[in-house]
Amino acid sequence: MPLTIAAILAYNEENSIAKMVLGCKEHVDRMIVIDEGSSDATAEIAAALGAEVVQHGMNRGYGAALRSCFEAARQMKADRIVIIGPGGKHNHSEIPELLAGLQDGNDAVFQDAEPLSCSGAYGRRAIEAIQITSDDGSAGSEIRAQIQHMKVATLHTGRATGGEPHYRGKRIAVVVPAYNEEKLIGETLGGIPDYVARVYAVNDGSSDRTGEIIEDYARRDSRIVPIHHNPNRGVGAAITSGYKRAVKDGMDIAAVMAGDNQMDPAQLPSLLDPIVEGRANYTKGNRLISEAFRTGMSRWRSFGNSILTFLTKIASGYWQMMDPQNGYTAISTKALAELPLEDIYQGYGYCNNLLVWLNIHGMRVQDVAIPARYGEEKSKIRYSTYIPRVSKLLLFNFLFRLKTKYIHMGFHPLAFFYLAGAVLVLLGLLGGAITLWEKFVMGYALLFVHGVLSFLMFTIGMQFLLFAMIFDMQAENFNQRFYPAYFEELNDN
Repeated sequence: MPLTIAAILAYNEENSIAKMVLGCKEHVDRMIVIDEGSSDATAEIAAALGAEVVQHGMNRGYGAALRSCFEAARQMKADRIVIIGPGGKHNHSEIPELLAGLQDGNDAVFQDAEPLSCSGAYGRRAIEAIQITSDDGSAGSEIRAQIQHMKVATLHTGRATGGEPHYRGKRIAVVVPAYNEEKLIGETLGGIPDYVARVYAVNDGSSDRTGEIIEDYARRDSRIVPIHHNPNRGVGAAITSGYKRAVKDGMDIAAVMAGDNQMDPAQLPSLLDPIVEGRANYTKGNRLISEAFRTGMSRWRSFGNSILTFLTKIASGYWQMMDPQNGYTAISTKALAELPLEDIYQGYGYCNNLLVWLNIHGMRVQDVAIPARYGEEKSKIRYSTYIPRVSKLLLFNFLFRLKTKYIHMGFHPLAFFYLAGAVLVLLGLLGGAITLWEKFVMGYALLFVHGVLSFLMFTIGMQFLLFAMIFDMQAENFNQRFYPAYFEELNDN
């Protein structure tokens, strides 16, 4: 049997290395990780998952990493090696296609046509012939020159039949809402991965050069579709416009990446995979799962997010969800077609309101751990006004969800428990306040009965509310168990 190995070039990839190693191990016999002087836990995680780690004491360059790959392949007497480049640009799901290219008689199969990129698969003949001398990016040209007399093919990364980009067989769209982002919109559009089929760049009534920059990028990249709002209609309206185009154009999944370059493109596969694999309708980033992931988030911003997380859990019915303000999301267009997009809140608070609608329609939501990435962008959210406004929105959303899902669509006793609990708690608090007023203002001495009645009403009310929340959580768990069949039904339609 031929020995097939995979080598991953990695530098500070602790958040994605586990997925890459486990994904590659499905297709090869042995795993190597070339750690280019990472300062995080990349090497430790890779080793714990069974990969053989080659550590460079410092980042010596792309060429040095490639040299280590081929040296390791020769020492192992490997017949085939697959090299996965850094930063998540290339995906392990393409390994079978790369290896099939070698079986067709090619000595090397590259993952894309970029002459400086050497990610791809190499057969025994190429492994023996390649001797890299340079440490920098010119190693790519050096390798291609050394095997130019061999049989070489190119697998256009993310390109399906007909040349259209795809990801694991799915047509991916990215919606980029932008308002006065002239400094960062170009960097955002330039970083969209190659496997994305459409980029709906929505200029939401910007007063700066954001619209011009989008148009300029659209002329250079046919995937970019400019959408202009005039006047400004809100971030929710911008995302809705992109969603509608994604559904109309027959995309399979629509992701959202803000125009301020805050969303790391390398993390996009983590959002797409649960939807591609049928485990979710909607995925969203979660920065609150660990202290390390919140790096760069101010205490005030973290506090505000925690409050809104709790309120959104109650309003939406997704009790296991965190970080509802995270705008890095992906959704199946089959699910989008089921939602009343025109009725969803169009300003800030859109993401909270969307969760309510997803719950009403029985969709499954999955959090994906993604670290925060803050740079030059400045948040346009002012939490001092945003929290009260969204809290009011969430209260009405909560009442709307109860009425729609648990009364109109089918009666559930949790609606009664929520209503009775809220009334009793308020009466208990009011009674307690009156009792204290009578004691300290009016000077009444015997207030035992008033105090006990108030306390009993408050206690019973709290029990009713807790029962209602338990019923609500059970309904969420039911949706999660029921979801796979629902997903298959949507895909069949």
